[in-house]
Amino acid sequence: MKFITSVLFMIMAITSTAYSSEKEECKVKSLVEKVITPQNNCVSFSVSSGTGCSWMCSYCANSLGTNNYYFTDGVCKYESDGCVGNPQVGVTYTCCSA
Repeated sequence: MKFITSVLFMIMAITSTAYSSEKEECKVKSLVEKVITPQNNCVSFSVSSGTGCSWMCSYCANSLGTNNYYFTDGVCKYESDGCVGNPQVGVTYTCCSA
């Protein structure tokens, strides 16, 4: 009986430590997310094969409600030929209002 009580106490201690650790990890993640979250309005998306920067620029302008935005990774840029770049399938792109 003493052995079972000791084992139960150890399980409770481990569980309590793990739970406490998870709570602390959540607090840290929450603080980090608040710090690194852009203050500007942003949208993230990925594209399928054949999608170009023209569509991406239109999507960002419509989603953000402005033509004054930027891509966080610079994938698309305005040049004399319009919105150009080389987006890749499977990549998450983010644009933010400036």
